[in-house]
Amino acid sequence: MAENQKEHKRKRADSVQEALAQVRSIVQKHKLVEGLVHMQDMPRHELVEGLVHKQNIAELQNKLDTLHPADIAAVLEQLPLDERLAVWNLVKTDLDGDVLLEVSDAVRETLIADMDPGELLAATEQLDTDEIADLAPDLPQEVIADVFRSLSVEEREQLHAALSYPEDTVGALMDFEMVTVREDVTLEVVLRYLRRLDELPDNTDQLFVVDRRESLRGVLPINALIVSDTDRLVSDVMTTDFVSFQPEDKADEAAQAVDRYDLVSAPVVDARNRIVGRVSVSDIIDYIREDAETEMLGKVGLRDEDLFSSVWKSARNRWLWLSINLLTAFFASRVIGLFEGSIEKLVALAALMPIVVAIAGNSGNQTVALIVRALAFGEIDRDKARRLLLKELSVAFVNGLIWGSIAGAFAWVLYGNIGLGLVMVGAMMLNLLVGAAIGMLAPLLLQKMNRDPAIGSSVLLTFSTDSMGFLIFLGLATIFLV
Repeated sequence: MAENQKEHKRKRADSVQEALAQVRSIVQKHKLVEGLVHMQDMPRHELVEGLVHKQNIAELQNKLDTLHPADIAAVLEQLPLDERLAVWNLVKTDLDGDVLLEVSDAVRETLIADMDPGELLAATEQLDTDEIADLAPDLPQEVIADVFRSLSVEEREQLHAALSYPEDTVGALMDFEMVTVREDVTLEVVLRYLRRLDELPDNTDQLFVVDRRESLRGVLPINALIVSDTDRLVSDVMTTDFVSFQPEDKADEAAQAVDRYDLVSAPVVDARNRIVGRVSVSDIIDYIREDAETEMLGKVGLRDEDLFSSVWKSARNRWLWLSINLLTAFFASRVIGLFEGSIEKLVALAALMPIVVAIAGNSGNQTVALIVRALAFGEIDRDKARRLLLKELSVAFVNGLIWGSIAGAFAWVLYGNIGLGLVMVGAMMLNLLVGAAIGMLAPLLLQKMNRDPAIGSSVLLTFSTDSMGFLIFLGLATIFLV
């Protein structure tokens, strides 16, 4: 099964790259042909030029018509800005909203900037309420106002509700497309009702059973509906053992539940147990993907960036990380400056300092990775945190003793100074303990402050292991060797 999934992903990636290559080839060919025609001196030049342009547009349009909105989004993200906008203008209007939902935030910004309010309104009108809520933060205020006016009263209430929840909650992820049935009807009635629908919502593996007040009573799995006697009541077939969420629940916790219980969909209920929506596995996958991308960029101090944005915009996007690095580097340099005399007397210290820092940084990053993962899966409480801290310090002590001894032996052999080797052992042991402590405590502290532990921990760790590594190594060398 895993091999089949990998093969499917590979084929999908290949198809996107093939589509990208074809689109770029058509665009480049069109530019070349139109350029040649423009330079030719011939009768009815404007007519010929217009015909060539229409032919080129038709070829590109035909290619785009064969692509899924997600594949069009992937192609647009990999095109330079001028080619991207040229291709974007050829995407069918009824696909605009779906494509905008699929592209990254940075690319979406460039596409929306190229659209007038009428086009944006037409694009959003094709979307469900929960999808409009996903797109709303990027739309101009006047377009949002027009969108609200175009919705029904029920849809307006749904959109208000979706926009009222923080991004990391179930309420922001849930959709309102679901099928509810009563418990006092037969399965035959349910089947007749389903046949009257145009289609079922995506990822519908169960129907939600409610009473007259819309309170959730149970769920009716589709497979049970199909195989059971149609004369039976819904109440006889439904199950009351199910997983449900509330809109205020954390999206991370919902993702864990979806993974743990292999859920395809789950109901979302309010404080009075009335069903207000549902969350599906596709919603969870989208959230996890976006969260992982944000975390990956955040670790190096980046926000979402268009690959083909201007030099100035890309430079500003990277200032945060560079400014933090500059400050920490200045601090580390001042620590080294305190021991300039010691370094002048024993030049070998300058060559060995990076080893002490690098080993502790790598060890600390291993601790950070383990703790962040444990926090993400809710595996740590206060008692476990104490035990884990002791464990990580013990691991750091053992590793410091082993690898410090190896590094110390190397320094002794290389410089013929056993004292330098012993200082190396002590410095590595102490700095690995620092790395373990910061790697453990930094994620816990950031989470307590409601900050993403995966993003800030590496900055604190690097600052600590660099500064303390230099201070410990040079301090010990000054005391015992100089």
